[in-house]
Formats: sequence, C-alpha cells, structure tokens
Amino acid sequence: MKILYLLRHAKSLWPASPVSDIERPLNKRGKRAAALMGAYFKTHGIAPEVVLCSPAARTRETLERLDEARGQRAPVRLLKTLYLAPSERLLTTTRGLENELQSAMIVVHEPGVGHFALAMTEADSSAARNDLERKFPTGALAVIAFPVERWRDIDEGTGRLVAFVKPRDLETDNGD
Repeated sequence: MKILYLLRHAKSLWPASPVSDIERPLNKRGKRAAALMGAYFKTHGIAPEVVLCSPAARTRETLERLDEARGQRAPVRLLKTLYLAPSERLLTTTRGLENELQSAMIVVHEPGVGHFALAMTEADSSAARNDLERKFPTGALAVIAFPVERWRDIDEGTGRLVAFVKPRDLETDNGD
C-alpha cells in the first residue's frame, strides 16, 4: 500500500509592487491555514517519508509553516518541474518515487493538483469526493491510498480518497 498526500499551497499574496508569480509569498490567511493544516497533520499522525515541492515561494512557505506547527520535517526535494505542473507531470513524478517509500507528499498548485487528485481516485458518492469535484481550495489536503507495492504501478482511477481536508474545516473562527 502506498499513501500519497497532495497539498495545495495556502492562500498567497498579490503584492502591490511587481513580483513574479514564482516569488509570491503567503498572505495572512494563508499563513494561518498552513499552521492549521500542520496541527491537523500532528493530531492525525501524518508523517510523509519524503516531500516533493514546487520551488515557488508560496509552496515552500506553506510547507515551512506546516512543519513548524507539526513539529517535524520530512526530507524535501524542490523540483522545478513541479512549478505549475499539469496532472500528467504529477503522475510521472509520483511514478518515479523509490519503492521503499511507503508515503510521499507533493506540495503544488492548481489546476494540476485538483485534476491529478480526481484522475487518480476512483469515482464514488462520498462527501470527500463530492468536495474534491467542486474545488481543491488553497491549503487543502487530499490523502490517497493505492493498493500497489511499487509507485510505478499507480494508475488513474485506482486510488482510494481516504480524506479531503480544507483549512476552513479546521477553523474555529471563520472570520478573517
């Protein structure tokens, strides 16, 4: 069994001064959301063995704040190929993981992460799947289990969506 955690970066800032897309940092809401997700990881014992992360500032900062909140850090691989990666590239990257790894997390962007999560999971009528079909919001996490021994054997429609968690679900106060 392989477990894949797909995390979309938290809400980012659109600064008044010109900044390239790859350099955009998190905004206040995004920082709070990343910390909430980190607390969720800690409470639920989520500890991916490796993290593949887009080099964008907002993905790296999401991961840093998440790790601070959960109190641990997995080895991180920053991959230029994950910046704004389409679903097909996410599949190729995941299939390339070392077989001794039982779990991995990918921290990336939309629309690739949402398309990838939908493509990889079996269609069902669960509330989590319905939420995923509507939108993969910033800061959200999809947990997918694959009944395979080798990462290269994962395929579309074969994963089971174990959980789909949005930062908004974790807030006790939804106000900004």
